Amino acid sequence: MLTRRSTATAAALTAAALTLTLPAYADHHDSADAHCGLFTCQVEANDPGADGKATSDNANHGGGNNDGGGGKKSKWSCAYKRADPQPPTGSLDWEGHKPGDGAVYEQTCSYGGDSEYHVIRMVWAADPPKGGVDPAVLARRAVNKMRLRGPAIGIVPKPGGQGLVGLPVWMWTAKTAETYGPNTATASAGAVTVTATAKVDQIVWDMGDGHSVTCTTAGAPYKASYGKKSSPDCGYLYRHSSKDEPGETYPVTATSTWTIDWRGAGQTGQLTQTRQSQTQVGIGQLKVLN
Repeated sequence: MLTRRSTATAAALTAAALTLTLPAYADHHDSADAHCGLFTCQVEANDPGADGKATSDNANHGGGNNDGGGGKKSKWSCAYKRADPQPPTGSLDWEGHKPGDGAVYEQTCSYGGDSEYHVIRMVWAADPPKGGVDPAVLARRAVNKMRLRGPAIGIVPKPGGQGLVGLPVWMWTAKTAETYGPNTATASAGAVTVTATAKVDQIVWDMGDGHSVTCTTAGAPYKASYGKKSSPDCGYLYRHSSKDEPGETYPVTATSTWTIDWRGAGQTGQLTQTRQSQTQVGIGQLKVLN
């Protein structure tokens, strides 16, 4: 499979010729062309050298550096991911080998580190390609750098205080990169870089009385001027007091769902993670005096 997208990088390319061939892996391992499985992909860069003549940067099989005899390193970088499932017996992706004899990998090569101009193909290898990097693994490393946390809980009635049955409860979270997003981080290995961006899609509030509320916003912080108004986007009403609960409070748990989109080495993907925070609220029964 070959993918080519037009971007500003393409302006530096004067030709991209695709020729249907059946090259053998060993015969073309050191070729100056960028071979693409069943395709030969020749890319020439419009980059005049010192003598005023155009020079070219080409990718060799496996994504290593290849100067094509001219002493200049390739601008192609490649990442590998083991194909799952593996191709069926007889598939040309096995390059004459049989299942169990090595494995077939998805190779993604990007030009000059630009994920918008890339080639994807299936390649066979007896052993995992050296230096092969799974972009999904780098995406998880990027997420680890983000230090994502559970909601920074804001709630009225405030913890330590006491609300009343039937009066509005307001819930919200502070909107920081760690508690709500967006949060962006990168991770690199060799020539492959993955950028991941995380943001909270929803927060599920377990109110501790057997009910929960799902909020698709961060919630509106309460102000004294709102009085007994209900929250416009994330609120609740308790129907029973918490006097019979341990500590005479309801445990409130806020669980945020983070959606993480990543891209790199010509690939994209999405991860989902959750984080939790907890607090307690006391709810009393309104007493009417005669």
